[in-house]
Amino acid sequence: MARVASLEKVSKKNRLEARLTAEQKRQIEHAARIKGTSVSDFVVLSAADAALRTIREHEVLTLNERAREAFAQALLSPPAPGRRLLAAARRYRDRTKS
Repeated sequence: MARVASLEKVSKKNRLEARLTAEQKRQIEHAARIKGTSVSDFVVLSAADAALRTIREHEVLTLNERAREAFAQALLSPPAPGRRLLAAARRYRDRTKS
């Protein structure tokens, strides 16, 4: 319900229209009643949630593909350890000897 209240405070200047079957309209109206919101708020919140989910799924998939490629490349031709990594390894070895 907090999200609905925050939606009402925002200035709404854009409009979105959609054509529905009678059954879709009945289901949406019923779901809005269950949630205790207007049909308009229910549709906007549901569409916004679906949009965020779709965007996240796409970004996670894209990042996973990039990460997999980077991981495979690092395994096939690992970079030589740098000065700072070698120093950190020495510090770790010295601390764990005791």
